[in-house]
Amino acid sequence: MEKFKKITRRDFMAAAGGTLVSIGLPGVFVKLMDSENRALAAELRPDGRPRIPPGQHAVKELPNMGGTRGSKVASDWRLEISGEVENPRILKYPDLMELKQVDLTCDVHCVTGWTLLDSRWRGIPMSTVMDLVRVKESARFVIFEAAGDYSSNIPLSEARRDNVILAHGYSGRDLPQAHGAPLRGLVPDRYFYKSVKWIQAIRFASVDEPGYYENSGYSNSADPWKEERFD
Repeated sequence: MEKFKKITRRDFMAAAGGTLVSIGLPGVFVKLMDSENRALAAELRPDGRPRIPPGQHAVKELPNMGGTRGSKVASDWRLEISGEVENPRILKYPDLMELKQVDLTCDVHCVTGWTLLDSRWRGIPMSTVMDLVRVKESARFVIFEAAGDYSSNIPLSEARRDNVILAHGYSGRDLPQAHGAPLRGLVPDRYFYKSVKWIQAIRFASVDEPGYYENSGYSNSADPWKEERFD
């Protein structure tokens, strides 16, 4: 099984500076030409922020960032939802397929410096899951837990956004296992380590619980437009 490998700050800064170097992760960063990146960097989102945040470069495809993979068979997989909720649930894959489904096209941004524009996903809105389990007023944070003891966290207010989903499809097909199948989180407006792959459990908590990368020195808030890479 693949294990998560920590990125040294030296190697990270080399990658973010535009040099294609090994940063201890599998996959190849297929960058766009500099002229293409400059043109895209001039584009703005509806909220007025640049589509490509500071320190990022656009890539042509979603890199495989590695990690400890979960179950290869959807029928063997379960999603446990617990914590500050009135109706804790354990969902099988068919249960998820019966919930509201949405298609989402969005840009995603990795802390290592790449941005993938117009990525296409299909999944269940987090707000739908929150309504299903009836999140208590005491809940303030969402904790995503995955295979290999990986976890990450976002504020409850972030989870309620329309573009935060639990994704099972990518680019018109089932989500590849290398990218988190059968289910991964998708939090487009935060660095990609918040979009947890191979999700096995979701907990709603009254206090924050920083996860794997957050406890390794990476930013807890992870806002790409503020370049919140390290705490």
